[in-house]
Amino acid sequence: MIPEFYIETDKKKLDFAAIHHAIKSSYWGAYRTEEMTQSTIDNCLCFGVYLKETNVQIGFARVLTDEVVFAYIMDVIIFDGYRGMGVGKDLVSYILKYPTVKKVLTVALKTKDAHGMYRPFGFDRVGNSSMWMAKDHAKYD
Repeated sequence: MIPEFYIETDKKKLDFAAIHHAIKSSYWGAYRTEEMTQSTIDNCLCFGVYLKETNVQIGFARVLTDEVVFAYIMDVIIFDGYRGMGVGKDLVSYILKYPTVKKVLTVALKTKDAHGMYRPFGFDRVGNSSMWMAKDHAKYD
């Protein structure tokens, strides 16, 4: 059963300990110290996913962007116990519709194992990279 949840960008609501634990447990963030995780939060647009009933955080993602040309989606993670329910897809959809991200010409991300999740959103592999994917709206004459 899919839990009722909401997504917001208020960094004050973020559960730092849960985020850091989830990222440290991932294949891409095992090297990160608490200071590194805090710096990534401080310097990005962050999205927290929370249960409606309890306000407990169940997911996280962040975006680094110049708000015009490029946005880089990072650390998309749904916490243990809530994966496989479509929460991650809803989070990515929310991010791509978010005004700051929606107007950007190129949105990129890296993934080792979730290409199938991102393809329906218009992401394609970049060149011969096994990890880089992008959604490009730039017009080149």
